[in-house]
Amino acid sequence: MRIAIVGMGGDIGTGVALRFNNGRETSMLGIDMEPPRRRIRRAIFHRVDPTDVEERTRLLVDFDPEVIIHAGIYEPHSRSNPHDAEIRTRAATRSVFGAARGCPSLRQIVMRSSTDVYGRSDTGLRPLSVLGADLKPHSRFGWMMADAESVAADFSERRPDIAVTALRFAPIVGPYIPSPLGRYLRLPFVPTGPLFFEGKLQLVHIDDVHEAFAAAVRACKSGAFNIAGEGTIRGSEAARIGRRPFVPTWGPGWLIARAATAMLGAPIPEHSIESLTHGRLVSTEAAERDLNFVASHSTRDCIEDLYNWESVVRLEVDRSVA
Repeated sequence: MRIAIVGMGGDIGTGVALRFNNGRETSMLGIDMEPPRRRIRRAIFHRVDPTDVEERTRLLVDFDPEVIIHAGIYEPHSRSNPHDAEIRTRAATRSVFGAARGCPSLRQIVMRSSTDVYGRSDTGLRPLSVLGADLKPHSRFGWMMADAESVAADFSERRPDIAVTALRFAPIVGPYIPSPLGRYLRLPFVPTGPLFFEGKLQLVHIDDVHEAFAAAVRACKSGAFNIAGEGTIRGSEAARIGRRPFVPTWGPGWLIARAATAMLGAPIPEHSIESLTHGRLVSTEAAERDLNFVASHSTRDCIEDLYNWESVVRLEVDRSVA
């Protein structure tokens, strides 16, 4: 099987590539602005800027994949600032679906999306989600994902012979990944929503993100699927698990909180504030039924794993080897 992974250099793309790295009949093409930090034996990697749509399109068409995994989504304040994240995401999406028209062997596209497309509505609680539908974003990242899904939905209408799968992930956290919400929750103090009015949110572990992509490839089903861990949590609960003091915040107080957290190296994007203040609950029934996927980490597991990650790992020196 020939698999092209757009965004292979990121934590999501690298982890997904490793899921397919042991297949003897699998060959992979990787494209990103940075190389993966792990050795992927069955992949040929090309370092290409996300905005170079022409070169990315050429590489994909020449490779003629059977499956394209679109992990080239740049979340604001993850690997890119909000402005660059939007430009890079839009360009990467154009290259994926533009190239797809010239790949005769292509049978499926699996793309990263987000539950932020629901905004503050409760449409994510419906058991079934339709690609490009129920899009009511209120944040920049939500609009970015809604635009990407709209491109995917237009392509799916023109090419019903190719399965287009959108995985709408809850906020992604885990150790060793540049998650804006994860960095924020590990600060010495955590601004949260106002007491008694905090929203409940779901999270998804980075390991489950990798496995969800693999499950989607195996299932080869069209549609949009919510991916989230079991259970919910509030921002103040997460802070208590990490033994961090939390600061109830509302209204203009978030302007001060955003300035303070940015100075501490953990800028908080508006979609993360939306999750902390309004919360967001989604149904994962469709993913369980159609993709045969259930997250192995609960929302609470995600938080505990985040806080159990040591910032500095000290290794003992073997002085006998001198």
